[in-house]
Amino acid sequence: MRIKEYLAGMKAGMPVCVGYFSVSFGFGAMAVAQGLSVWNTVLISATNLTSAGQFAGLTVIAAGAAIIEMILTQLVINSRYALMSLALGQRLGPEVGVGKRLIAAFFNTDEVFALAMARQKLSVSFLVGAGTVAALGWTGGTALGALAGSVLPLSVRMALGVMLYGMFIAIVVPQAREEKPMLLSMLLALVFSCLFAWVPVLSGVSAGITVVICTVAAAAICALVFPVEQEGAQ
Repeated sequence: MRIKEYLAGMKAGMPVCVGYFSVSFGFGAMAVAQGLSVWNTVLISATNLTSAGQFAGLTVIAAGAAIIEMILTQLVINSRYALMSLALGQRLGPEVGVGKRLIAAFFNTDEVFALAMARQKLSVSFLVGAGTVAALGWTGGTALGALAGSVLPLSVRMALGVMLYGMFIAIVVPQAREEKPMLLSMLLALVFSCLFAWVPVLSGVSAGITVVICTVAAAAICALVFPVEQEGAQ
């Protein structure tokens, strides 16, 4: 591993580390409030590094759903990482072995991927450096949030839960105002979620399957309404 590239990756990943810390703090507090132990909560973040997948997984765990629902939920929500890893694999070149590719894939989050794709000459050392600090921020924030959630009074824990949803709104709404596909997908997901929550025939569907159906349905409709033109198409 090249130390200079690794340190450059760590430096580039510091803003990601700070952002991950704040989000994962909310995840840690929410997970403990749902009945998970501090150790199990930290272990989830240390081995996953996927914010949307973990929050969806927490919903499935809290509902006591079957393991197959967890598998389907994670497969749908995290499928984008397969495409992102393929893109990174092409940037790294054929000389990089399978072992190093697996390590890079583990650290491949949305933000680390953006840093990597912006790099003129990408290396595994840079990827691991950026991923290391990002993982430390994510796991450290989860640990602190879980510890705080285990000792704070119920009223404060409920406030943390509301803060978390507010944070997600702050992330999604600005993009939705600028991009019509984002706005449509958000509204569709909202409508579908409400249907599964309030319509008697649909309210019996488990949490994991609900997440899968809402995600796939919203994405499919947006793909039909806003198709992506292929390069070179006339």
